[in-house]
Amino acid sequence: MAIEDRPKNYSSTVRPGLPLESPYLLTAVTERLDAGVAVTGDPGLAVIEVAAFGRWSPQLGEQVSAALRMCLAGPSASIIVDLTGLEDPTGASLSFWLALWRQARFGAEAVHLAFCLPATTALSRRLRNHQGPQPRVLDTVAAARMAIADRMSRADRLQTRLDPQPVSIRAARNLVMQACHAWHLPGLLEDTWLVVSELAANAVEHACTDFIVTVARGGTGLHVAIHDCVSRFPRPSGSELAGPQASLGERGRGLRLVHTVAAAWGAMPTRNGKVVWATVM
Repeated sequence: MAIEDRPKNYSSTVRPGLPLESPYLLTAVTERLDAGVAVTGDPGLAVIEVAAFGRWSPQLGEQVSAALRMCLAGPSASIIVDLTGLEDPTGASLSFWLALWRQARFGAEAVHLAFCLPATTALSRRLRNHQGPQPRVLDTVAAARMAIADRMSRADRLQTRLDPQPVSIRAARNLVMQACHAWHLPGLLEDTWLVVSELAANAVEHACTDFIVTVARGGTGLHVAIHDCVSRFPRPSGSELAGPQASLGERGRGLRLVHTVAAAWGAMPTRNGKVVWATVM
């Protein structure tokens, strides 16, 4: 697997024109723009925080839309949209945020989306007083995190923390087998087993830190997420992913196998590292 070193402690930024196809890699950057969008996930990507900052413009809207589409491609159940750093004194962006909320709410897999911005702003007042169905609006990100934690179900999510040891690869596979048995999804066992084997092995061999394995049910598919404490991102070349198809009976083909087997996959920064995820259908 090709790995590119990335600096720590920087927000993920999505630029207009970024290809919206698998792999969905939201990577770190080394400078903060006057306006942009920063994305941070939790270890299992149950909750993703999308922060839009700077003066509102159509170009900023394009960045936010691209980020949201990449987030919706993954296993997230809830998204917090942080607008506390947005400059929109008249609330002119109201229709954009309402459309964004509907996109998440009525997509193929409904995602709970909450907005955060002070109640005193014009945009907050317009969101809260909008006629018809209204998105949830909270004053702070901390309040949004608490509200989402109260409504999250643990029934469709299994998670374990493992040591960076070869034996942990087997433990990750066992978690997949437990999930497929509990949720009556035997047809997904083989492919998900292969995917988690590769992602867990990469965490053991390259990250060398404790890592968290999450298996979540989404519709008729399974989401696998591996979180480690290293900010280096997988950066496979196009030739690596487009090469001869991996032998599905062997471990060790890296991201080519994941790319072949998974319906979608990607990576995202977290507060203390990164998470690599894949969806098997």
